[in-house]
Amino acid sequence: MMNRKKALIAKALFLLAFVIIWEIVAKRNVFGSNSQIVFPTIETIAKAFVRNFKVGYAGISLWKYILNSMELLLIGLFLGIFLAFVFSAISMINPTFYEIYNMLVSICDLLPGVALLPVVIIIFGIHRSVIVFLVIHSVIWPMSRNLLDGFHSFPQIYIEAGMNIGLRGKSLLTGVYLPATTAYILSGLKVGWARAWRGLLSAEMIFGIASSPGIGLFINQMRTNLNNAEVYATLIVIIIIGVIVQYGIIDTIEKHTIKKWGMSK
Repeated sequence: MMNRKKALIAKALFLLAFVIIWEIVAKRNVFGSNSQIVFPTIETIAKAFVRNFKVGYAGISLWKYILNSMELLLIGLFLGIFLAFVFSAISMINPTFYEIYNMLVSICDLLPGVALLPVVIIIFGIHRSVIVFLVIHSVIWPMSRNLLDGFHSFPQIYIEAGMNIGLRGKSLLTGVYLPATTAYILSGLKVGWARAWRGLLSAEMIFGIASSPGIGLFINQMRTNLNNAEVYATLIVIIIIGVIVQYGIIDTIEKHTIKKWGMSK
């Protein structure tokens, strides 16, 4: 496996090559009169990046859009993860509940959150809670699937050892099941976070809430006004947020848990 230094160099060279190719395509006007719309130069995108935060749209800085989106995302993530743990825990205690919940997970995990938007809007109207609901939907099912798979993956001897030292019910769950499934929990968190982030942005782009404008609405507003440089600049912001969460938070947790414990390379 490539060492860390070589991996960083390879990534840096790839990004540099991408930027150079982008700039060449932009300067050569490959798409004719539409080139500056389809492929604005790096300088134009950089200026748009700064302008998004200084000016924004209709006097509202991109910072406000980011904060609104992150607020809804965090609420939905917390509730989705919490419910996944609760229902999965009950499933391990009650076999009947497990059969029903496992079926629900198998069905609902296949339903994209965006596909549920029309039904949810008809029932609840256009509110912030609709976006929170979609985030919960995006998180709870993959998280539950990983938890249930994790609970059934480790050897029965672990459970028997826990019971031999007096662990029962809740104490068995927290003392044996959860520690043994940490790798599955982190895997579910990665999938759930990615789905929640995409679902949030998609929902905001489809029906942005004026009272609580998010990043998706900002992109849609820029697109409507043909400010493609601002759109690309906002996409960079989305990527930066994703990288921070993935490498700054999730990977840090993974490094200090399953990798430290020898459960993963």
